[in-house]
Amino acid sequence: MAEEITKELENSVEVVGVRFKEGGKTYYFAPNGSKATLNDYAVVETSRGLEFGKVAQENKLVPENELVPPLRPVVRIATDADIKTYEQIKAKEAEALKICQSKVSAHELEMKLVEAEYTFDMSKLTFYFTADGRIDFRELVKDLASTFKTRIELRQIGIRDETKFMGGLGVCGRPFCCSTFLPDFCQVSIKMAKEQNLSLNSSKISGACGRLMCCLRFEHDVYAQEIKKTPSVGSSVRTQDGVGDVVETSPLTGIIKVKVNDNIRSYHRDDVKIVSRAKEVKDEDEQE
Repeated sequence: MAEEITKELENSVEVVGVRFKEGGKTYYFAPNGSKATLNDYAVVETSRGLEFGKVAQENKLVPENELVPPLRPVVRIATDADIKTYEQIKAKEAEALKICQSKVSAHELEMKLVEAEYTFDMSKLTFYFTADGRIDFRELVKDLASTFKTRIELRQIGIRDETKFMGGLGVCGRPFCCSTFLPDFCQVSIKMAKEQNLSLNSSKISGACGRLMCCLRFEHDVYAQEIKKTPSVGSSVRTQDGVGDVVETSPLTGIIKVKVNDNIRSYHRDDVKIVSRAKEVKDEDEQE
């Protein structure tokens, strides 16, 4: 046992987890001698240049095979001067977005700007946008490069990414999951809504982005487990009152309604025995 632990430590690498956006992915960096504390700010080296982010995971050991090389370093834990510089950069990004919008209008391009983003060393300026199709923005890039005197990148994103950037409140009254804590968009399907006995009205199960709500995924695993334990509608079950057909189920409570001798009664699934199961109907489910 001791040998296995020693081997795991030998094949592990010390890292610090840094997140660049609220609700964004956590990326690993080599501490480079730094001791990071949760919610500290750090300046790190990335493929885009220097970036400013928040420490999401303190120094820890991670198996080497879980890392995606190259492992770039933490340049330093952010100082007060770095934090002030970052705030100034955010103000410049807002101004850059306005300028780019005027350039887009001047070039008569059918694209919607969402966000502007500088690297911390201001060596690169990225504009995120949505559009219905492909956009020829070569002339726009030249115009922007001559205006901002730095490298320019225009990146087209989808409607779910746009919603994540913009943020807002969901129908539950809470901030969007995608813009607060979801690092990735998970696969969601109509089947999940069906299994949770939700209305299939698209306006009730769709988010502000117009796609199926991400939160349909959260309880899916629990529902799937409870549904396996629960006789499905149409199944025949033996109850204390005789054999009947299941007409309604509530997987989370375990309560089922059974029609026995023209009377509908409620039972707990543990108190009945399945005589025959209903035939499964396979259908095509929308996935996003």
